[in-house]
Amino acid sequence: MNPPDDPPQRVRVTAPRSTSRPAPGSYPVAREMAEQSEVGELFVRSLIRSQLRLAVVVAAGFLVILIGIPVLLAVFPQIGELSVFTVPVPWLLLGLGVYPLVISCAALYVRSASRNEMRFRDLIDEG
Repeated sequence: MNPPDDPPQRVRVTAPRSTSRPAPGSYPVAREMAEQSEVGELFVRSLIRSQLRLAVVVAAGFLVILIGIPVLLAVFPQIGELSVFTVPVPWLLLGLGVYPLVISCAALYVRSASRNEMRFRDLIDEG
């Protein structure tokens, strides 16, 4: 018979310490939203309000510029007499000038809406 070997030495295993721990008794924002509490609803309403404000600002800016073209043509009628390659300038402004405006307003809205949502996600992840 072999002599019994010494039992292996006990090793204490712990989780790594994190620098930020949630305070005891505090709920993360994601949990507040999942439970549909007043705080969670406040965060969601804040996101909806910021997205609505962004949509109104972009739409208003688009309309001001779009309405500004006919106003410009009414104030300066000389522009209506100009033509480029036999195409009147007002047609060019309204026909070709509107599409870059639509595309730039759409790109601005998408970029800003994504930034709002990213800030909201960061806020949720922090809690």
